[in-house]
Amino acid sequence: MKLNKTFLAVAAAFPLLSSAVMADTVSSADLKERVFGSLFGEYYMPDLDKTESAEWNYMEKDWGYGVELGYYLTEQWALRLEFAKLDLQSKLDGSDADGNRIGLDAMYHISQLPSVYLVGGLKRFDAVQDTTAFNVGIGYKHFFNQNFALFAEANRYQGIDETYADAGVKVGLTYVFGSATAAPAPKPAPAPAPVAPVQPVAPADTDADGVVDSADKCANTPANHKVDATGCTVYEEKMASVGDIDIEVRFPFDSATIPADKISDVEGLGAFMQRFPESTVLIEGHASNIGNPDYNMRLSERRANSVADMLKKDFNIDPSRITAIGYGVTRPRVEGNTRAAHRANQRIEAKVTAKIKEPVLR
Repeated sequence: MKLNKTFLAVAAAFPLLSSAVMADTVSSADLKERVFGSLFGEYYMPDLDKTESAEWNYMEKDWGYGVELGYYLTEQWALRLEFAKLDLQSKLDGSDADGNRIGLDAMYHISQLPSVYLVGGLKRFDAVQDTTAFNVGIGYKHFFNQNFALFAEANRYQGIDETYADAGVKVGLTYVFGSATAAPAPKPAPAPAPVAPVQPVAPADTDADGVVDSADKCANTPANHKVDATGCTVYEEKMASVGDIDIEVRFPFDSATIPADKISDVEGLGAFMQRFPESTVLIEGHASNIGNPDYNMRLSERRANSVADMLKKDFNIDPSRITAIGYGVTRPRVEGNTRAAHRANQRIEAKVTAKIKEPVLR
């Protein structure tokens, strides 16, 4: 096996090249855990035996090109995949002796010379013959900024299943994706502990409502109540249903006059609406399921209106606050055709809505 003299010359020149080029602005720590890709051109030099062998089609030295994709594992170690196109010709008649090279490399960056790296890997060739080789080499990479760098690299390719020792010199451009992780900012020196000022004694607030006792007019307000500046619960008013009032009025036949013994029920409703001037009422008239349904519907409307008229006349309730509707026999309280069912269904119901006050909660 013969090692090409050109390879030896390039390898020997790398340390000189690294000292002659301006120092990089990127450190090994900046490259850690980042992906990189490269494009390169290569001058490929087959073993002398290949250039003189018909089995290798008298393969001549020539140019190639390729791409790389890699990842910096640590500050020293990186892995890369390589694909190269070797555009070779026969020295004998100029016919094609080209092929491809694909493989995986490990790269080790020297701590004392971070721009210089050693490389070794395994390659597969299909130039004239399909063969496998391992390679060792040395490279130099110069960064212009956090992302772009030029590199040069020399490799020896030692055949495994065939006896040969090829060499190649690559020159290319590398792009490193992303950006370096910024170093954490140094922690500032701790400031001297301030002298704690003398705290004045806070005024007492016994019920913990945020209003001091001297200004609190409502002591012991519930803890979940919102309070005003005087410490009293803040209320909100809203219209809400406050319940139904059943007025069981049984009218004489074909009569809508309220019996005397039931007038007190209507009076209680009127007094409530006078006390709460924003309240409203829905008066529902109902009838028992005896006789003609149409007649019962009209009868229930007259009975509901008789209660509404009493509220307007005797208690001066504004008509806009009263709604009277007759439902006839459509909404029985008790199903059936018994005397008890008829008595229960012959009724007036009042549904009252009034403004109520509720505490505002914190």
